[in-house]
Amino acid sequence: MAGEKKIPIRSCVSCRVHCEKKKLIRIVRSPDGQVRIDPTGKAPGRGAYLCGSKECTVQAIKKNKLSKALRCEVPESLKTELLNLSSEEEAAMATGNAQ
Repeated sequence: MAGEKKIPIRSCVSCRVHCEKKKLIRIVRSPDGQVRIDPTGKAPGRGAYLCGSKECTVQAIKKNKLSKALRCEVPESLKTELLNLSSEEEAAMATGNAQ
């Protein structure tokens, strides 16, 4: 038990499903106010997480859940990038399930 590492758990801002931190997409608002995707999960600033499904991403954008979680306005370019990313992930999962 002493050798086991604690696995960080976070929840998706849209569907509220709890999952391992590394399986979620982190969006961060840095101290200088810039909002971006954080692939490392370690960038300083206020973070929000999405599970990566297209439905959750669309709901988070449509209902301003990301903006509320980050306490700032999310730029349109980032919204488009997130939608593209979630579409790519779902396409990869679909082809992985077909094999």
